Amino acid sequence: MTVLPRIEPMLATPGRLPVDDEQWSFEVKQDGQRAMVYLPGDGTVLLRARSGADITPAYPELAGLGAVLRRPAVLDGEVIAPDPEGRGDFELLQSRMGLAGSAAKAARMAATVPVHLVVFDVVFLEAESLIREPYAERRTVLEGLGLDGPYWSAPAAITGHGDRALETTRAAGLEGLVAKRLTSHYEPGVRSRSWTKIRNVHTIDVIVGGWTPGRGRLAGLPGALLVGRPQPDGTLLYAGSVGTGWTDRERTALADHLHRTTTSTCPFHPRPTVAGAHWVEPRLVGEIRYAARTRAGLLRHPSWHRLRPDLTWQDIG
Repeated sequence: MTVLPRIEPMLATPGRLPVDDEQWSFEVKQDGQRAMVYLPGDGTVLLRARSGADITPAYPELAGLGAVLRRPAVLDGEVIAPDPEGRGDFELLQSRMGLAGSAAKAARMAATVPVHLVVFDVVFLEAESLIREPYAERRTVLEGLGLDGPYWSAPAAITGHGDRALETTRAAGLEGLVAKRLTSHYEPGVRSRSWTKIRNVHTIDVIVGGWTPGRGRLAGLPGALLVGRPQPDGTLLYAGSVGTGWTDRERTALADHLHRTTTSTCPFHPRPTVAGAHWVEPRLVGEIRYAARTRAGLLRHPSWHRLRPDLTWQDIG
């Protein structure tokens, strides 16, 4: 039996659509759990998370892949939990993640929240490593494996026309694209510019209701802002914590405002459980960029964009 090499997943760098997009292939960015898939060729399957942890027992419905591809192979992909429209729903997937230690519970959950493995690369096949082969070649090999099953598939990809592809994902409510240079090699464990992830960014106006302090050189300054959205009943609903997006000057200016509007009363209802929170009077309006929102209204991957001194609570309520 072929001994499969342990291969760390290649990582994408955040960025924008490439100018020379005819030199790139574009795939839909999936919102799930990254998985390296090891198929020894004897009908078994081993899934490893990005951390290297064995997550095979968490996803019993993927066990059948070993019987489909009886060739020694290492595949790269993403486990998603599709919503009714077929889009990866990370909230749904969270109910499946972490069940690797409970096969019985994982089997019960598989009946109600099935997952799907999106395979987007092949890095080892038969007895040969493919990591030095260009992406375009690996893509051809992948498409020839016939991975079209009830719980797994290879995603569609197009060459060029990145702007049109991104608009299509935006209209479909998808997270964005991953652009992959056609000539690029697979770089295990590297966050490479040969793979670029382009997110569909949403913006929203929020009220700042608190903050948590930074650490180290940021001591005394806001490490994260606690933000919310006004509700029709006059309350402020917590929308999440924003910890990126400022320059040092902006962070210092925000700290000055926050210290001047300190209050002992939490402005959010219901009160969020946030360790080390400092509350402020809900006056400051900011614009936030984010990737998606959870069912509870929390912002996913939020980033501070700018202050909105031209807006008040009433303007965004």
